[in-house]
Amino acid sequence: MRRVKDRFSRFLDRPATVDISHYKELLKSVEWREEKVGKLSDSELTAAAAKLREADPFGEKELAELCALGREAAVRALDERPYDVQLLGAMELLAGHVVQMATGEGKTLAGALAAAGYALQGRPVHVMSVNDYLARRDAEWMGPVYELLGVSVGWVGQTSTQEERHAAYAKDVTYGSVSEIGFDVLRDRLCTDVADMVGRDPDVVLVDEADSVLIDEAKVPLVLAGSAEDTQADPEVAKIVRTLRPGAHYERDEDGRNAWLTARGAKIVEKALGGVDLYSGEHSDRLAAVNAALHAHALLERDVDYIVRDGKVHLINSSRGRIALRQRWPDGLQAAVEAKERLRPTESGEVLDSISVQGLISRYRTVCGMTGTASAVAEQLREFYELRVAVIPPNKPCVREDEADRIYDTVEHKEKAIVAEIASTHATGRPILIGTADVAESERLAKMLAEADVQCVVLNAKNDAQEAAIVAEAGAHGAVTVSTQMAGRGTDIRLGGTDTPEDHDKVASLGGLLVIGTGRYQSSRLDDQLRGRSGRQGDPGGSVMFASLADDQVVQYAPDATAGDKPDDDGRLADPTTQRFVDHAQKVSEGVQLEIHRNTWRYTRLIEHQRKVLLEYRDELLRTDLAATEMAAVASERWSELAESHDDDVLERAARQIMLFHLDQRWTEHLAFLADVRESIHLRALAKETPIDEFHRTAIPEFRKISDEIAERSAKTLKTVEITASGANLEAEGLRRPSATWTYMVHDNPFDTDAEQALQRVRAMIKKVRGGARR
Repeated sequence: MRRVKDRFSRFLDRPATVDISHYKELLKSVEWREEKVGKLSDSELTAAAAKLREADPFGEKELAELCALGREAAVRALDERPYDVQLLGAMELLAGHVVQMATGEGKTLAGALAAAGYALQGRPVHVMSVNDYLARRDAEWMGPVYELLGVSVGWVGQTSTQEERHAAYAKDVTYGSVSEIGFDVLRDRLCTDVADMVGRDPDVVLVDEADSVLIDEAKVPLVLAGSAEDTQADPEVAKIVRTLRPGAHYERDEDGRNAWLTARGAKIVEKALGGVDLYSGEHSDRLAAVNAALHAHALLERDVDYIVRDGKVHLINSSRGRIALRQRWPDGLQAAVEAKERLRPTESGEVLDSISVQGLISRYRTVCGMTGTASAVAEQLREFYELRVAVIPPNKPCVREDEADRIYDTVEHKEKAIVAEIASTHATGRPILIGTADVAESERLAKMLAEADVQCVVLNAKNDAQEAAIVAEAGAHGAVTVSTQMAGRGTDIRLGGTDTPEDHDKVASLGGLLVIGTGRYQSSRLDDQLRGRSGRQGDPGGSVMFASLADDQVVQYAPDATAGDKPDDDGRLADPTTQRFVDHAQKVSEGVQLEIHRNTWRYTRLIEHQRKVLLEYRDELLRTDLAATEMAAVASERWSELAESHDDDVLERAARQIMLFHLDQRWTEHLAFLADVRESIHLRALAKETPIDEFHRTAIPEFRKISDEIAERSAKTLKTVEITASGANLEAEGLRRPSATWTYMVHDNPFDTDAEQALQRVRAMIKKVRGGARR
């Protein structure tokens, strides 16, 4: 009965049906105020915005005033008058929602007006972008608008100095990439002096490309590592594995997520390593190295999963088709790929601290965001963040023509049809944007187009530095642009490119931009984001997706797919059964990703909670005299002895240094312990135990020991440490902090058990549904 009530409640309160009619009515007040605001001088406009800081609470009157002032500020600073739909978007952001606005509808300005609104209420705002380029661009682009509204703005990026970070985070609004803001949070966690910290208490976060950040990357851990013994692959093992052949020496599962040695393969490897027994306990390290090397050799493909540039391995973000900056696989697998490519190993070390993107976002009191495709993940946004989606209508109706999928029996027939479609369309001068799955496919297609005498520009992870210029010209007459993914590119495609209005009209008369997809992406949202590049602001446009029954996604997630009818002479299939298989494969892919997200969050939620508890304790040690109080209690005799020869402030500083060192060290040890537990916990399933329950049973008691162990270690150190005017001489005791630290993001491990379990669950659900349907 309760389940029925829950479903009924969810139906009545669908997360993508936020009622925006109330704010539409408020637009009348904005228009009424607009004429009077337009007569203000710049200084008077700024003064009028400053009065909003006095409002408590910030009600409808203030909201209308903000929108009127913001609209006028944009006219003066950018020569752009925000559309009503942009003001609606800003209002919904200020209501704490995720707004869905189509590509080209002006999300950047809507977000800036909302950020200014929060700032004028005295709330510091972080605007999170997907990369450093967009963070800096948007901060500088919107800067004049903020200035007229009396709101200060700054940005942080990878190259920002400590002083620049201090200044940026002190502003009312701070722009930064998700990773860079997260890394600053981790770096602050290691500070032993409040003055060294750059951030401040998190309050409001406005997330650009919200679905990508909050859903696709939510489970990605941001890592702060410190100098330790490097994790390096054995070049000898990599050389041996390079000689192995599929079928004879190793096998792969049908999902391409696991590889293992055959009996014959194991004998060859053991002989090559000097006759060792890989499966005996004493050679477990060698076995781990062999497995990592085999995974790198058999399952990770260059120009699909990663590229090699400047002598380094660069991972490719599958949802964006570009280099995943500072991302890496877990150290053993990363080192194995570097050995496979005969590259020098990159530095690695022990994890000092880590936080998932979802954990980072969850620190903020208010979360809001904007994207072009939020409604498709509305249920997930509510499940993981308690966020609702407000769908903002376009300023002008979309007239893009979306064709039905064109499906073929083989990849070869599909690609031949794609080239033919591009060539015939290009002959008319109509611009074409082609979305591919990966770097290898984009380069293969470019080669095929060249053979057909069609010149194109390729935008993929190998040349993403030029992406803004390439995207800006993708709508020019006769342009053919091949891209691995268009999500989060941050640059509008205008018909006619950056040329004159006459060029716009010329291209519009040809039907506008034609978008072609070379296959379904892993999520329908990515398909929609690609389609959304055409038909901007009421422009004409079109889109069509090509697919085949031999596409990787169909083979992996709909292995039983067969054609309902015979293909025509070109290999095309037009029967509805074939379309259902393609749709089904994509839905299974989406289901797998959701299950991985859920399962990962089940584990990381406990770790994030433990992190929060420990860091609250650490912050108290850092900012108060708690360390001195605790040291005096656990080592009273030694404390009294030291008090006779040292000032109180010196002792207080020494106690703080000692306890912070042991707290940080103990947390590092705890993370390593949990990582080991996490890697082996799936084995509990073999004993009919629930892995997540067993993880909790192990992790919680271990965490409860930490506080006492910090006190015990600190008391032990206090007994022998030398106290100077600078505090405790920890280095003389052999207690050294890392000599170097660096940050990176751990890329989804393609061989983890979360993915395997998720796929099994989704397949089981599908079989159950099919079985029910047959009955």
